[in-house]
Amino acid sequence: MKTHSCKTVVDNTHGLKFPESPRWRDGKLWFLDIHDKRIRSADLGGRLETVVELDFLPNSFGFRRDGSMLFGDALQRAIYRWDGRALQRVADLSRITAFCLSDGIVDACDRMYVGDIGYNLFDPDAEPVDTCVIACVEPDGRARVVADGLKFPNGMVITPDGGTLIVAETMAHRLTAFDIRSDGSLLNRRVFAQLADDVNPDGIALDADGAVWIANAEGTTAVLRVREGGEILEQVAMDTCAYAVMLGGPARRHLFVCAADTHDPVQIASSPSATLRMVEVDVPGAGIP
Repeated sequence: MKTHSCKTVVDNTHGLKFPESPRWRDGKLWFLDIHDKRIRSADLGGRLETVVELDFLPNSFGFRRDGSMLFGDALQRAIYRWDGRALQRVADLSRITAFCLSDGIVDACDRMYVGDIGYNLFDPDAEPVDTCVIACVEPDGRARVVADGLKFPNGMVITPDGGTLIVAETMAHRLTAFDIRSDGSLLNRRVFAQLADDVNPDGIALDADGAVWIANAEGTTAVLRVREGGEILEQVAMDTCAYAVMLGGPARRHLFVCAADTHDPVQIASSPSATLRMVEVDVPGAGIP
């Protein structure tokens, strides 16, 4: 198995709290800094910019074709659009989700798929539920449940042909795939990769060989590359935890890693440790994001 070492693009002296949902666009890495309530960007030289400041904890993030951004208010479970000038509420998901939104993705038709955490992340003793859903938000704000009975659906990718959605089920130690119908509904649910019990997949990224890079939020190996069926092909050596990954850069061969020592909100508030890491890989990224 090939093992990579990574370099730090943005170290922990730059005020990052908890970077998540990285997306590569217009020569920059865009991401949510969840616990700092901001959307930020960074270039390959590590220069940071704040894109927009929010008054809520964001989660779920993607770009529409017109360049506007969609993202969620995690705790109020609503989706907003930012066009560079004004914040617009697009959808209310509070009736079809439980407690908190997790990761999300915007497809080539401007639909947003959003996961449901399904447990109280501010209470470490709270038991997760296995009734989590994936919601689909249409461009006009109409929302519906398109998959249920999941265990913490988290990071998502869509294949280049737009026909398959792969989601990380964090608490089930697996990647699950669905066919995407023309109306945005999901069907033919199947296991893409069943992983070991010490692999809790969070954010994911798809490459041109059809393999998936995984940020392993709880395990001893923080970043893994897995083939359909579950074979581990590569790993990244890190001295901290990884929560999301993105294949970007000029040729999409830069694997960016959102890292931090903890996801505990109390520890993040008192002693933030977040960094952005990067490693160059052989196989470029593919699909969305």
